[in-house]
Amino acid sequence: MIVPPLTLSQSGRPALAASSWSLPLTAERLSRGAEVETTLAVLHGTTAAVAAAAAARSSFTAPARRFTGFRPAMDPLVAAIDQGTSSTRFLVFNARTAELLSQHQVEINQSFPKEGWVEEDPVEIIQSVYECMERTCEKLRLLGVDVSNIKAVGVTNQRETTLVWDKETGEPLYNAIVWLDLRTQSTVEGLIQKAPGQDKNHLKHKTGLPISTYFSAVKLRWMLDHVDQVRQAVQSQRAVFGTVDSWIIWCLTGGREGGVHCTDVSNASRTMLFNIHSLDWDPELCRYFDVPMEILPEVRSSSEVYGLMKSGSLAGVPISGCLGDQSAALVGQMCFDKGQAKNTYGTGCFLLRNTGSTPVMSDHGLLTTVAYQMGRTEPACYALEGSVAIAGAVVRWLRDNMGIIKTSAEIGGLPVGWSIRPRQSSVGLISCFSLPVTSETLAAAAGSSYGCYFVPAFSGLYAPYWEPSARGIICGLTQFTNRNHLAFAALEAVCFQTREILDAMNQDSGVPLTKLQVDGGMTSNRLLMQLQADILCMPVVRPAMSETTALGAAMAAGAAEGVDVWSLSPGHLPHIMSEKYEPQIHSDESEFRFARWKKAVQRAMNWETSEPSGASRNGDRLAPPTGVEP
Repeated sequence: MIVPPLTLSQSGRPALAASSWSLPLTAERLSRGAEVETTLAVLHGTTAAVAAAAAARSSFTAPARRFTGFRPAMDPLVAAIDQGTSSTRFLVFNARTAELLSQHQVEINQSFPKEGWVEEDPVEIIQSVYECMERTCEKLRLLGVDVSNIKAVGVTNQRETTLVWDKETGEPLYNAIVWLDLRTQSTVEGLIQKAPGQDKNHLKHKTGLPISTYFSAVKLRWMLDHVDQVRQAVQSQRAVFGTVDSWIIWCLTGGREGGVHCTDVSNASRTMLFNIHSLDWDPELCRYFDVPMEILPEVRSSSEVYGLMKSGSLAGVPISGCLGDQSAALVGQMCFDKGQAKNTYGTGCFLLRNTGSTPVMSDHGLLTTVAYQMGRTEPACYALEGSVAIAGAVVRWLRDNMGIIKTSAEIGGLPVGWSIRPRQSSVGLISCFSLPVTSETLAAAAGSSYGCYFVPAFSGLYAPYWEPSARGIICGLTQFTNRNHLAFAALEAVCFQTREILDAMNQDSGVPLTKLQVDGGMTSNRLLMQLQADILCMPVVRPAMSETTALGAAMAAGAAEGVDVWSLSPGHLPHIMSEKYEPQIHSDESEFRFARWKKAVQRAMNWETSEPSGASRNGDRLAPPTGVEP
């Protein structure tokens, strides 16, 4: 059984590890923050806010805040668990204004047992959730906020990542296999070869998805074939399967003591076992992948009460919202109308366009997915999606694998928790403040890639190619090339990949986008946002409050029947101020650079092939993980 770390001492992590401030809280920085709080308090004219700001000025123990001031009568609050590929966060929002009051973040470790394998520890994931919740509640108490005002909790999560655990002991039976993982490439190739016409879209009419290593069904099939503990637990009817949302909800609602085993339609639609038309598990698909249906979670809507928190500071609070991270970002960007779209820049990059109540099948390499279903009796809303495997992950690769940069800030971004003063505001004064970047960024120092092009196909290429044999490549190197140019090329790669999926989406929809709404951690990188506008030849619009993924989960939770503290009707949606980046280069230059990028992509194609039986491209020196058949 997973025991929640309800006290800080149980977590085993340093007191300031991966908090909402990722750098040391210096006196200068806290003083600046206190000055801003005082200014905002005066603007709002609330005595409590002025007093609180004065306390922040005199004491450096108060946590950083991003909201625009206290209210004499506290509005209802809604929280969100945002469990991503690289970190877990817990955020608390005002249900009336969508203001972010407080948050906490913990980085998640990834392991790479073999080439192409990516795993995470399910126990670490759930412990990080408990830690983030308790730390955030502590911060709220320091701000004088009663945590009993938190009326609901929503969950948003990395999708496709696959877990199997023992429902009797509560213990995971294997590490979580992350969505980026490539171990199932040979399985996928075999399935495609056996499909009629060797068509990777053989199941698309039901799932909206191509047969790919990306989705959960093949990862689950691998566990059933190769992990003894999983196979034995299935045979003894102790095993249950879920994506990360299912694991979190099951643990928080009691675990082996009556935990709720469920998922929502947005997460279920990423498994390849779910029929996006009937909105339920499909017996034919389960037979195709030889997956026993009894281990699957119950499919629920994205906005309803699933169960109550069983322990910790929020015991008794309903968990009432669940959305895959990209669907949550679509909701958080208020993209409720057909034709609206958003692009999220995180570990990967994901462009979603709302297609309304009818699923639209792509002819240009995009996915058809269930975006959300806001209530048990509400119709499902669908989306076209362009998925890019490597976006922010390329920055982490430059830092951790190559040592080209020491921190993510060096490549033009800002640390987690920092805000930037916008170049252009769409409406009025934005209540955010700027803090100095202490070192000149590498990419900005270069100003150009000088003909260097980087295709980060570390996990093959996703949309629009769906080519698992592709591998990363850097082209156009000369003696003049230095690390600054590589950093610039890495940022450009994110923008070029976005251009490819946006072009595909325009072709599928027949109605080109005229602007791109963006969100995600990388959007704090001002250079990246300007590059994106230049390469797309269209404006890029970033909300001043960039936590739209968590906001979407909170909105779904607050709007659930029986909670009803957050209205999703158009007239009641909060207005989120934004900043806009306009293109600053001629379209001819943009097209030239994009054509060179496409040329580099072709060089990356068909690099990796399956080895003959008995050979291993993963290296014979690596022993298989414990309990796994070689």
